[in-house]
Amino acid sequence: MRVFFSSILCSLLSLFSLYAQDQKDVKKAGHENTNKFRQLHDKFTSPNIYRNASGAPGVAYYQQQADYKMTVVLDDENTKLSGFETITYTNNSPDALQYLWVQLDQNVRAKDSKSPLIEAGSFEPAMRPSSFVDDYVRPVFDGGFNIEEVKDDKGARLPYMINRTMMRVDLPKPLKSGDKYSFSIKWWYIINNHVIHRDRSGYEFFPEDNNRAYVMAQFYPRMAVYSDVEGWQNAQFWGDDEFALNFGDFEVDITVPSDHVLDGTGELINRKEVFTKTMMRRYEAAKKSYDKPVLIVTQEEAEAAEKTKFTTTKTWKLRAKNVRDFGFATSRKFIWDMMAVKLGNKDVMAVSMYPKEGNPLWEDWSTKAVASTLKSYSRMTFDYPYHKAISVHAKNQGMEYPMICWNYGRPKPDGTYSDRVKYGMMGVIIHEVGHNFFPMIVNSDERKWTWMDEGLNTFVQYIAEQDFGKWYPNALSKDDAHFPSDRGPAEMIIPYMGGNQDFIAPIMTRGSDTYQFGNNAYGKPATALNILRETVMGPKLFDFAFKTYAQRWMFKHPTPEDFFRTMEDASAFDLDWYWRGWFYTTDWVDIGIKDIKRYYITSTPNQYIKDYLKERGKTVNDLIPLVYTVEEGSSDFKKSMLKDKPLQDVALLKDYMQNNFTAEERNKMEAPNYFYEIVFEKPGGLVMPIIAEFKYKDGTTKRVKYPAQIWSKNDKEIKKTIASRKEIIGVVIDPDKQTADIDTANNSWPRAKVESDFDTFKSKLKK
Repeated sequence: MRVFFSSILCSLLSLFSLYAQDQKDVKKAGHENTNKFRQLHDKFTSPNIYRNASGAPGVAYYQQQADYKMTVVLDDENTKLSGFETITYTNNSPDALQYLWVQLDQNVRAKDSKSPLIEAGSFEPAMRPSSFVDDYVRPVFDGGFNIEEVKDDKGARLPYMINRTMMRVDLPKPLKSGDKYSFSIKWWYIINNHVIHRDRSGYEFFPEDNNRAYVMAQFYPRMAVYSDVEGWQNAQFWGDDEFALNFGDFEVDITVPSDHVLDGTGELINRKEVFTKTMMRRYEAAKKSYDKPVLIVTQEEAEAAEKTKFTTTKTWKLRAKNVRDFGFATSRKFIWDMMAVKLGNKDVMAVSMYPKEGNPLWEDWSTKAVASTLKSYSRMTFDYPYHKAISVHAKNQGMEYPMICWNYGRPKPDGTYSDRVKYGMMGVIIHEVGHNFFPMIVNSDERKWTWMDEGLNTFVQYIAEQDFGKWYPNALSKDDAHFPSDRGPAEMIIPYMGGNQDFIAPIMTRGSDTYQFGNNAYGKPATALNILRETVMGPKLFDFAFKTYAQRWMFKHPTPEDFFRTMEDASAFDLDWYWRGWFYTTDWVDIGIKDIKRYYITSTPNQYIKDYLKERGKTVNDLIPLVYTVEEGSSDFKKSMLKDKPLQDVALLKDYMQNNFTAEERNKMEAPNYFYEIVFEKPGGLVMPIIAEFKYKDGTTKRVKYPAQIWSKNDKEIKKTIASRKEIIGVVIDPDKQTADIDTANNSWPRAKVESDFDTFKSKLKK
């Protein structure tokens, strides 16, 4: 009878618990699966022949190609750009296309632009004169495209219709799958001063020497994307969200004043025509310099050029293959330096262009930052495939294009600068050069999924910044042991994630529809990936999966699902819970310690078992010897202490061990002296691993990382039992702030509270 009863005791206890819970919940209605670890089938589209379940391109994956032949003329005196382009569009889709859509992003600056009308605003109690003049006094700037003609390859006019920043070109007959179509567009527009509205491109005017520095992009009509995901890209350009673009080959001839220097996307094929002999000699030296930039145009030469304005012109010819866009920079003010970077088995040129206003900061650090970035990003993804990367100095700028980007960071007029300016300049260069990888090569749709380029790029930027600080320690200020990154580490996103939910949107929100754009598109996804790498997956597994994604989708068009699926496919991590929480919700992290109880073991039946047996008409005589637990401070604990009965009675256990294990096996086992039950709570919505640091009385510590799946059966709180040889005097959750926990008040359990009950009772005994 005793043996039979003991064999079913555990089952009876479980059934009783379940019955009680059933009675408690009997009136509750049914519910759908709300478990945080449920799969993302409700969010993801089904795999297909274009994009498969592993996150890789499918067997029928396709993408369109748009090739451009372009001549451009810059009229510096009238700040006017004129151009003529021939676009050859290849339809690689399985569909016949009745019309083509062309992006006219410059129309965001047209006189009748709708973009200003969607911006809400109120009168500020105090305004800068520049802001007041710009908002209420200055006439509306008319900088939109003026389309003069659209013709086919035989010179016949094509009908077209312009809808704000999009132009539909109607074809004489459908463009069949596999066919090509060539047509031309002639246009011009008045170039904007990009400083006034912090536009992505335009010029900066320098009144001291009456010159301009141009950083030119979105300057030509560009083909919209047609894809398997949504057909024609149809989102208008409102000014904030960026671009969806096709890959193609570019032949661009740019005519500028002959005293200008110019660089841009692509290889300069007439270098000997536009370079002086001195510049050519310096260029050849730069190709062999791997540790120090070589000046192609010195500051002295640039300052001399500022004083003259040539009326003659010069044409710079650039050729680029397999790029998604084109940009260039030109001015007579530019200082120009270059340095070679070894990447894999080839050399790449790191390049900087900047006016004297950028020195000495830019001459010291810009090109080195470019070189460092290329090395770090190549390590994390793939070897940089292009032959150069250019950083151009422009006031208040931070913008990227294939092989070229513009960046801020300007010293004071006397050449001095603060650490904030220095680190800001270095950080923005690393970020914008890094955009060559995301999205210039891994070509996501920026207009729809801003985080796929900004967030991924900001994540790698953090790694590259730390590399830069290691490789160039003299770039750091004396008080800084490492580069002071402002995005990436978990604790930096806490104020945003713990903020007002009325002004927070999920990461999976189109950029133009989000609140707090910087935190949403840059900071939070970068932090999410950093935590995923450092805390959840580990760098080795994460880096392999991340590199797999980059290499699968280089020169292709990935979606968020392609990224999510590839990260799981290449790591054997089921991360649906992570994507759902971090990317599809605005939940936050808050994990704490609700309670810690200390237990002792004894062979004396405790009150719980006595009551349980009494309800069923049984006595302790019906049981075989069992090990019982007694909570410190409980009535059982006090009775045992008062009667001087031992509370760490392990004789029963010793008998069991001797009867079931050999002496050799017993010697390998550790006999615990202390027993604890910890209740972890989760007030926050995000499930995350629990990183617990246990502090022992002997001064040592031990860390345990409980995987996030610990929350799979209870999303509110869970209990863990700890058997320890050493006495625990404290526990701290997330001691290094790795999880972005927004409330650390509940993250620790001090010794005083752990031992208070026991100490109080011992003092009573002494009395």
